[in-house]
Amino acid sequence: MAFFTHQVCRGLSSSAVRAAAIKHVTIIGGGQMGAGIAQVAASTGHTVTLVDTSDDILKKAVKGIEGSLKRVVKKKFADKPEAGEEFIQKVLQNVSVSTDAGAAAQSSDLVLEAIVENLKIKQDLFGRLDKLAPTHTIFASNTSSLPISDIASSTNRLDRFGGLHFFNPVPMMKLVEVIGTSATSQETFDSLLNFSKALGKTPVSCKDTPGFIVNRLLVPYVLEAIRLHERGHGSKEDIDIAMKLGAGYPMGPFELSDYVGLDTMKFIMDGWNEKDPDNPLFAPSEMLNKLVAEGKYGKKTGEGFYKYK
Repeated sequence: MAFFTHQVCRGLSSSAVRAAAIKHVTIIGGGQMGAGIAQVAASTGHTVTLVDTSDDILKKAVKGIEGSLKRVVKKKFADKPEAGEEFIQKVLQNVSVSTDAGAAAQSSDLVLEAIVENLKIKQDLFGRLDKLAPTHTIFASNTSSLPISDIASSTNRLDRFGGLHFFNPVPMMKLVEVIGTSATSQETFDSLLNFSKALGKTPVSCKDTPGFIVNRLLVPYVLEAIRLHERGHGSKEDIDIAMKLGAGYPMGPFELSDYVGLDTMKFIMDGWNEKDPDNPLFAPSEMLNKLVAEGKYGKKTGEGFYKYK
């Protein structure tokens, strides 16, 4: 994938050099996604600084990483417990924590954001870090629905800004969507591709279009399943079974919605509908809106389309 840039003349040879230089990664956001990315990066020999707003959040994140690593060790080092414990300690040594994003960014080759899906908050974060991070530092967002170009607009490094969309749970999911805007340099894009490969992931190239590839296909599919049920053309149970047995999907659309979070599904669809209100694929769902209004977000609240209590 080629992107227009004043730096394209540097060519692919320098891209490989830049990719190799991504050793120190700052991950902002100690939630499930940020901690998962931190674990994978630390496991592949990268020096990681995990940043969040409080020490309590960071302690919980590190504890979660350690617990996840123990589950990995049970499988990979079943017959070598000492080697497994050594692996855990080595990975944890690659992770440091901080509540100061600006200080962390000053020594980073890559700053990756995995915080709340709020455009202004993301813009404010990167706008501030843009003044503090070294010139060579690449910025990236793990957003699943917001345009990368809109987030990048708060900085003066449009050529060194892209998207790295990981999937949950990060240690298990192999895919990474690598997103480039019209301003992302080829050098930056190749660096993000190579970094993803260095993590042991399989990257796919995406343009900065709503939902990129996976969510652009997945979210309208889920919403159409909900509309099918709203019209009385199938029960949620039968629709889920049909897609699992007929299409070979591991989860049906209603099970998947509950797993992802109905509030997340609504947030994504509302954003797309606002930008393209005439697109029937992005039309809101009365049933989804009602469940979210009632606080029934899915598994994380104990009830969504199904009950989990």
